[in-house]
Amino acid sequence: MDSMNPFAEKVLDLVERIPPGKVMAYGDIAEYLGEGGPRQVGAVMSTWGGGVPWWRVVHADGSGAAPDHLRRCLAHWREEGTPLRGERVDMRLARWDGRSADFQ
Repeated sequence: MDSMNPFAEKVLDLVERIPPGKVMAYGDIAEYLGEGGPRQVGAVMSTWGGGVPWWRVVHADGSGAAPDHLRRCLAHWREEGTPLRGERVDMRLARWDGRSADFQ
């Protein structure tokens, strides 16, 4: 397994700070960090994301990380009270900007 690089550490640190009931899209994370892009964030999450609240990182359309994880995502989202639209996160209500008062 590859050793973790500084970008991966930044991604995982940010994901750990996303409050329950909130999400960030892969691109949101890259934009917040000012480096990488959605694919690079996705690569970090697929390699090292199992130890952080991975269900709080979604596609820009509010869909979960991968179709095979949908049930687990839905269970976490419902438990945390994440606003949903069907089986997707309601990005208008649930998107976290990384600096708002939503962080506790």
